[in-house]
Amino acid sequence: MKTIFLALALFATGAHAAANPDASPCDGVEDDHQTLGCSVSQRDTAVKLLDENFQNLLERVNTQYGANKAEANDLIAKLKTAQDAWKKLRDADCAVEVFPAKPGSEAFNIDQNDCLARTSDERSEYVESILQPE
Repeated sequence: MKTIFLALALFATGAHAAANPDASPCDGVEDDHQTLGCSVSQRDTAVKLLDENFQNLLERVNTQYGANKAEANDLIAKLKTAQDAWKKLRDADCAVEVFPAKPGSEAFNIDQNDCLARTSDERSEYVESILQPE
């Protein structure tokens, strides 16, 4: 009997998710496993937005310095170097932030994802602000 109720509950949840495409893994979080799924989603969204904002920045460089390719290429090289350095700093800072959680544990993964999401969001705002018209 429990199996039938569990199957009905899972079906109803799946039907609700299908009926609501805006549903997020962060909706109705009740346990650590769901919290992990939410943190993965938030991390992936933040990293994707950062990548998009960085690509948009490179396009702004090419647009604003299009007449001077050497200057554009120099700035793009500097931006890529800065982005790579920032990623190393982010990873090091997040390693400190999640310490002493055991790598591979749910708590570690949740904290790591939360740190990556938060810092990526912060960096994304900064990257988006570069070379914007005032």
